[in-house]
Amino acid sequence: MEEVTHIYFVPGMAADVSIFEFIDLPEEKYKIHLIPWKIPEKTESIEAYAKRMCAEVVHKDCVLVGVSFGGIMVQEMSKYLRVRKLIIISSVKSRYELPRRMRLVRKTKAYKLMPTSLVSKIDNWEKLAFGDFAKKRAVMYQKYLSVNDKTYLDWAIENIVCWNQETPIEGIVHIHGDKDIVFPISHIQNCIRVEKGTHVMIINRARWFNQHLPEIIDN
Repeated sequence: MEEVTHIYFVPGMAADVSIFEFIDLPEEKYKIHLIPWKIPEKTESIEAYAKRMCAEVVHKDCVLVGVSFGGIMVQEMSKYLRVRKLIIISSVKSRYELPRRMRLVRKTKAYKLMPTSLVSKIDNWEKLAFGDFAKKRAVMYQKYLSVNDKTYLDWAIENIVCWNQETPIEGIVHIHGDKDIVFPISHIQNCIRVEKGTHVMIINRARWFNQHLPEIIDN
């Protein structure tokens, strides 16, 4: 009997684990585990938080997969775990892959001025959207971006723009869409490029991941 590979998925910033609802891998070979966000302490370091997230991982030699800020988080988690493979999607491998605007926000500390408290007060994003496409996107955001705690949002934004990773972790696999506007591919080195892939391709390009993830994991 073939040994099952355990895969732990961490979603993007403020996202619910339901962003992985369309990921469907052969059950005889892979077991999927989803790790939701925890509410951080206000001054908690990303290292301390990563250790708390590691408590959800109960299998050795597992695969860690993170999307966007979840990609940063699985990299931090991998420093305390024995992992078989580390995969990031729509994310960055070092602070030098962050777009210039984020580096400027870090320099000026403008992230401290972001009105994160407003997010939790928006009960229906659809009302704020104009046009069919915008309304569809608003419905999607309302469905998947469910972690709207102000402490979490302030903490997450600060830890994205102030991430201090200098060099990519050896052996990391980076999957990135060429239409990602959050982390533009022009700043990204050494990645598996997904044509027409956006920052939310884990949802709207799930078929690509279902087709390619097994090969990426086992290669």
